[in-house]
Amino acid sequence: MAEHHFYLKADWPGYRNDIGTIESGNLKTKISIPKEMEGPGVGTNPDEMLLGAAATCFIITLAAMMERSRLEKESLTLESEAVVDVTNGVFTYQKIIHRPKIVLKKEAAEKDIKLAAKLAHKAEESCMITRAIKGNVEVELEETIELAL
Repeated sequence: MAEHHFYLKADWPGYRNDIGTIESGNLKTKISIPKEMEGPGVGTNPDEMLLGAAATCFIITLAAMMERSRLEKESLTLESEAVVDVTNGVFTYQKIIHRPKIVLKKEAAEKDIKLAAKLAHKAEESCMITRAIKGNVEVELEETIELAL
């Protein structure tokens, strides 16, 4: 069994509405509470970081699955959305919606389109971040598959 360890250093000089920093590998950024939650909105925040982790995990997993399946693509892009519910002052990370757009080569066959859809769903289920949040945060997939012009 192989284990990979990742480390993060955080510095938070003040209290709730201050601005801190995090550093982990190639990631180095300021952090604060977002403006939507009455914070300073500087740098990134936990909501964006969880969305970023889920989105990058999904798109990398999908690209790897497409490569292993020899499914040729023209492009692969992703837009993701997070929904945070606030009820009685309690913030709950409710849902993540991934909207990948897969553009296959113009000569792709119907079986390639079906494979792309299958792989998109498999990637969403297989992504380690999706598996880590399963049961706590709903993850939806709204894929678009097109042929290049």
